[in-house]
This record gives sequence, structure tokens and C-alpha cells, in this order.
Amino acid sequence: MDISLKYAPVTVDDVDAAIAFYTDGLGLEVRNDVASGGFRWVTLGAPGGGGTELVLSEPGGGRSPEDASALHALLAKGALPFQVFEVADLDATFERLRAGGAEVLAEPADQPWGPRDCAFRDPAGNTVRINQAG
Repeated sequence: MDISLKYAPVTVDDVDAAIAFYTDGLGLEVRNDVASGGFRWVTLGAPGGGGTELVLSEPGGGRSPEDASALHALLAKGALPFQVFEVADLDATFERLRAGGAEVLAEPADQPWGPRDCAFRDPAGNTVRINQAG
């Protein structure tokens, strides 16, 4: 069977701030920016196309008011699932994100479970871990 993950949702409370974090800080590019029903969703992917795309959306996008409220509460607590990225140069990526004002959760370090990684919060409070490739 041939299968791959195409989209990974990331809930944010400010789509424009999230776009800046993921494009300027991580080097992703905007693939789609779509307005629908008073909300908007944006897909981001690695330069050159292909691979999994992040789908940025607000808590209320396409959800009931009750679900949007519950999701917003989880977002505010930083309790949503985190994203893990892999980069060729962890130190350069770390410095670029830190210089851009991202909240540092963990500086680059060798982890006992294997990778050398670091961690940040995106502007919405989502945890983003970044692994050194190779």
C-alpha cells in the first residue's frame, strides 16, 4: 500500500502571526490562503512542493460555537498536540527563530531518546519541536 500524510492541522488564534512564524522562522511557504464562512485557512509546506502541509486555522473555523470555545481554551493553555520538524542546520534555525522573538522552550541539546533538538512556542502558544536531521 502506498500512503502518506498530506495535511496536519495547526489551530492558531492569529493566522497572520502564525504565517510569519512558520515562513520567516522555519522557511515554509504559503501554498493556499482561502477565506470561507468568515474564517480563513492557510496551507504551508516546504519549498519546492510535495510533502505534508500544515493547515493553519482559527478555533472557530468550520466548528460549532461550543467546539470552538473548547478548542480555544485548550489553545490558550498550550494543551494542543505539538509539531515536530526536522532541519539540516538546527543551530541556524534556532538562532533565526530566537532573533525573530519566538518564545524559547528548550535550547538545542542532545536528547536521551535520540535526536538533538530544541523547542519553541508559536505565536498561538503551540509547542514546536525541531530536530537536527541526519
